[in-house]
Amino acid sequence: MPNMSPYKVKIPEQPPEIRNKNFLEVSLGYTCEMAKEEAQRCLQCKTKPCMAGCPVNVKIPDFILHIACGEFEKAYEIINETNRLPAICGRVCPQESQCEKFCVRGVKGEPVGIGRLERFAADWYMSNRSPKAENIHRTQTKVAVIGSGPAGLTCAGDLAGMGYDVTIFEAFHTPGGVLMYGIPEFRLPKDLVQKEIENLKQLGVKINTNMVIGKVFSLEELQQEGYQAIFIGSGAGLPNFMGIPGENLNGVYSSNEFLTRINLMKAYRFPQYDTPVRVGRNVAVIGGGNVAMDAARSAKRLGAEKVYIVYRRSEKELPARLEEVHHAREEGIIFKLLTNPTQILGTEDGWVQGMECVEMELGEPDKSGRRRPIEKKNSKHVLDVDIVIIAIGQSPNPLIKSTTQNLDTYDWGGIIAEEATGATSIPGIYAGGDAVTGAATVILAMGSGKNAAKAIDQYLKRQGYY
Repeated sequence: MPNMSPYKVKIPEQPPEIRNKNFLEVSLGYTCEMAKEEAQRCLQCKTKPCMAGCPVNVKIPDFILHIACGEFEKAYEIINETNRLPAICGRVCPQESQCEKFCVRGVKGEPVGIGRLERFAADWYMSNRSPKAENIHRTQTKVAVIGSGPAGLTCAGDLAGMGYDVTIFEAFHTPGGVLMYGIPEFRLPKDLVQKEIENLKQLGVKINTNMVIGKVFSLEELQQEGYQAIFIGSGAGLPNFMGIPGENLNGVYSSNEFLTRINLMKAYRFPQYDTPVRVGRNVAVIGGGNVAMDAARSAKRLGAEKVYIVYRRSEKELPARLEEVHHAREEGIIFKLLTNPTQILGTEDGWVQGMECVEMELGEPDKSGRRRPIEKKNSKHVLDVDIVIIAIGQSPNPLIKSTTQNLDTYDWGGIIAEEATGATSIPGIYAGGDAVTGAATVILAMGSGKNAAKAIDQYLKRQGYY
């Protein structure tokens, strides 16, 4: 019997006044009964419109039907056919702008909670089953994957599933890329990320850490080591700055540094982990994306009294997920919208002691389609802060570009690659994820890794290596 409620089954969460003081996961997930009840809202449309919004082509109605019938293991197996990181996707993918956007139930109510159900299936499987050994025909053909973020992990997992000898080269001491250093524990528990990575190792994926490609090996040297194809999924870890006075003061962080200290280096467990991070009393986070929300919510949890999101457009233009904005407001984050910093003020000994801002109003749309912010006259004011976190985006690290001949890149640093295949200007070398697009979503990076894996397989077969 279908569940015709216009609303999603409410998912349990920590109360805001409790969770903004800890790093435990905000959302507690569905129980078995909740998951079945929500799955029964799916109409099992013959045209499957939701699948059109999934970059990794999960068979959405199929796995939901099995959840509705209480067949949770089968649901997980269906997801895992095309998505090898379901517990991660179920938590951090912007389903509202992808699969759920096309859900028929969303026309007269809320769409089916596809992301919540994907998370449920993955969590249930991890808690109740052990990974099954897959019967894979192995080849001796070696493929190198640069970076162990979502693009690299997906590409490596798919290629290993095809039988290739895959090695990931990761610059950090821990694999996971942005999943480990960028997304906070309260949104994506790190032990869960490592479990997903262990599942890939079971497929035969090898991971070499502390390997900065462009320093330890060049791409040419990897080819000389016998790697017949290479996928570059090195992400976008180079922080962007505004270029305003005062950005070099003590107490100014890039969001990249701030979140890496907290997440990968466990500063939130200080002094158990010897990674201090200075938060201060009042914190300003410049930017309006998911990274800005992560930084602001983390600062609040570390003890800041007031945390501001400073964004030069209105709430309508905020690029962050609605869920993240909602959670941030619940947790006491203060939004200073239509506000633009012009200068960070400092003390004589070089520490932040305020941020000069101006008020903005919106004019005609710019190239991005969003209305251009214009400064209001006589609106200058000072925001009382002692820490500033700049979260206005990241660019790809230029190291691989600077050490590789004939690799075509954009002026801003991204690698030029075919959208459908990830093929670069060098035969046998592919790229995807943030290294190509600049900072984007986890699921889009995974989609590019999946496309590249298919293209690499076809390329190697044409070369006679399979």
